[in-house]
Amino acid sequence: MSSFPYLTVLTVAPLVGAAGIAFLPKDKPELAKRAAFGWSLLILALTVGLWLQFKPAGERFQFRESYTWIPQWGAKFTFAVDGIALVMIALIALLVPLVVLASWHDADKSKRSVPAYFALLLALEATMIGVFAAQDVFLFYVFFEVMLVPMYFLIGSYGGHQKQYAAVKFFLYSLVGGLFMLAAVVGLWVLGGHTFDWQTLVNADFGVNAERWLFLGFFLAFAIKAPFFPFHTWLPDAGGAAQAGSAALLVGVMDKVGTFGILRYCLPLFPNASKHFAWLGFTLALVGIVYGALVAIGQQDLKRLVSYTSIAHFGFIGIGIFAFTTQAGTGAVLYMVNHGLATGLLFLVVGMLVSRRGSALVSDFGGAGKLVPVLAGVFFIAGLASLALPGTSPFVSEFLVLIGTFTVNKTVAVIATAGIILAAGYVLWMIQRTTQGTTNPKLLEVKAMSRDLSLREAAVVTPLIALIIVLGFYPKPVIDVINPAIKATMTDMHVTDPKATAGTVEAGK
Repeated sequence: MSSFPYLTVLTVAPLVGAAGIAFLPKDKPELAKRAAFGWSLLILALTVGLWLQFKPAGERFQFRESYTWIPQWGAKFTFAVDGIALVMIALIALLVPLVVLASWHDADKSKRSVPAYFALLLALEATMIGVFAAQDVFLFYVFFEVMLVPMYFLIGSYGGHQKQYAAVKFFLYSLVGGLFMLAAVVGLWVLGGHTFDWQTLVNADFGVNAERWLFLGFFLAFAIKAPFFPFHTWLPDAGGAAQAGSAALLVGVMDKVGTFGILRYCLPLFPNASKHFAWLGFTLALVGIVYGALVAIGQQDLKRLVSYTSIAHFGFIGIGIFAFTTQAGTGAVLYMVNHGLATGLLFLVVGMLVSRRGSALVSDFGGAGKLVPVLAGVFFIAGLASLALPGTSPFVSEFLVLIGTFTVNKTVAVIATAGIILAAGYVLWMIQRTTQGTTNPKLLEVKAMSRDLSLREAAVVTPLIALIIVLGFYPKPVIDVINPAIKATMTDMHVTDPKATAGTVEAGK
């Protein structure tokens, strides 16, 4: 195992880049853009090195680093990654340079500083990597709260319609959830032997009642962050107001902290409470699948529509987590990755369409495919990935979730399957109304609608499309990384797979 401090460098390096870019002169926007893109590529290269040196068959947590922080509290800067954290960090490292490239002109239209915008993107990257890499509960909580700050300014300062309202709503919802988590973190420290070390707390006995209350404190914070129904109302506002690149990171990665938190903290630390409240997780997830899809069908704003589809997708992740099988759990984590790829692509393509039309309203498009056929084709591919068409990566994860859930709860799996039909409805409706049919006469008056996919935009979408297709046919490399971590989580919960599913996702079997 390499002694290089990958996780510390990956957390600190984006902050260093952000600080340098923030102090660049405002009259040098191109320099800020190039610096942000180059720095994000450096982070991607380091992450590739981390991935290549990770051993799926090795120890559960690898690249562990621990530094003294607040000895009176037993808090430490402890970083480590298992397969679940690794794939999420890889997703972050991939999306950020693509978002920087896609957002090349987003800040130009505002009266705010262009260097500050790209500095905020790198600062957000640092906090997101930190929250997935943290193995100290208090450190996790700090990153969980601090990552709100750059996103708040990305929405409130650089967003579109009702940006300030959306930014405040996003911040307040997350802050309230964080307060519940803070209370649970304090309780965890008191009852767990005055330590925040994850490994020590996994082996602690909190008692039945205390465990349930601690579980609810963490779960509520994570349910708001994900978000699960009925804590979802901030997401359409934030996703609709944010620039497309910021929205891609918000929905594609940042929201996954909620589902990651349930897997990393709720299930292993509070296994009995997790089993006791599994019905609650199933209920919120199922309602979210149906509700998110139905509301998405009626949306007139493209960015709000994509945001509502994500509420439905998070429902599938939720049932995969609470099924407590290796198959469903692996499918849930794979869904987290594939949702980031597919929804990230969808948000970025929507942003390209909106920047040309000057509007996100579905009614302002119509027949756009005749004017920008290549961009419309990419939009179609992104939509098919979002509805989990076979041959795209989301289908694999959705299939694993449903199969793994069906073995333990057929009713939940059947109801969730109905969401697939609804997904086809809102995606095909969106594509039909925007790119197909008779061309909207007003589109012909918009000069920008004559520009098809540019070279820069092609560089943004090509890697995402390639990964969606490759992982749709060959997901084994990612599954092999995720599966051991899910098995270890099931062991922490003292549950075993039903005989019909045991070992079915091992190494491509």
